[in-house]
Amino acid sequence: MGFASLGSGSRGNGTLVALGDALFLVDCGFNLKQTEKRLARLQVSAGDITAILVSHEHSDHIAGVAALSHRYGLPVYASHGTLSRAPEGFSCQPFDGDVPFEEAGVVINPVCVPHDAREPTQFTLSCGDEKIGVLSDLGSITQHVVTQFSDCSYLLIEANHDRRMLMEGKYPPALKRRVAADYGHLSNEQAAQLLAQLAHPRLHVMIGHISEQNNARQNVSTAFHGLSGEVASLGIATQQDGFDWVGPRPITRQISFDKVM
Repeated sequence: MGFASLGSGSRGNGTLVALGDALFLVDCGFNLKQTEKRLARLQVSAGDITAILVSHEHSDHIAGVAALSHRYGLPVYASHGTLSRAPEGFSCQPFDGDVPFEEAGVVINPVCVPHDAREPTQFTLSCGDEKIGVLSDLGSITQHVVTQFSDCSYLLIEANHDRRMLMEGKYPPALKRRVAADYGHLSNEQAAQLLAQLAHPRLHVMIGHISEQNNARQNVSTAFHGLSGEVASLGIATQQDGFDWVGPRPITRQISFDKVM
């Protein structure tokens, strides 16, 4: 059980979740060559992926899904709304938001979130007593999100922007308003407020989807500093490298691991 990231940011996202005997890829915003390279860095073969879960239709989350699924024969799941806005050639098994379903013994809960997409969801994945959450691309904190992402063992949470950097930066005014709006992205302060409601001593947290233009690692660290003692571990993902496995690595056809990170 654990998770890892191929990369996290506005130029592409992909999160691996290992749970039970299954390995899921949540989103794929990289082209096929880049995806294979990033999977290899995490010592995973694409053929070992059980299924791809798509959160919404924005290109940094969906651009590489069709090519990867076609190349390796991987099933894809996305909401009905996402399917209606997906690129040409995209096919999937559609689901309804907030209606859990099961794949390979894992319960997948597609949680509806406030974001400027057709039917955006984020995911919790559960098997037995273990629960992993992937939570990015939401503009505001709702009680529904807090309830659904409570009691996770591992959690990826978005801290997209520093509000001052965003407002003083080079983005056009309309884009600034979109990012900062209730259906945009979480600021560092909002993300820290959300984590304060979800934190517990067994929770391993990675902070992701950090804007390269409107945020800085030091600002993220400062915003979350007071929470580091409230969780089991706290780390920061990057666009280039994502993050390595947190928790036990999965056993794949490419190579077996017995080391716990």
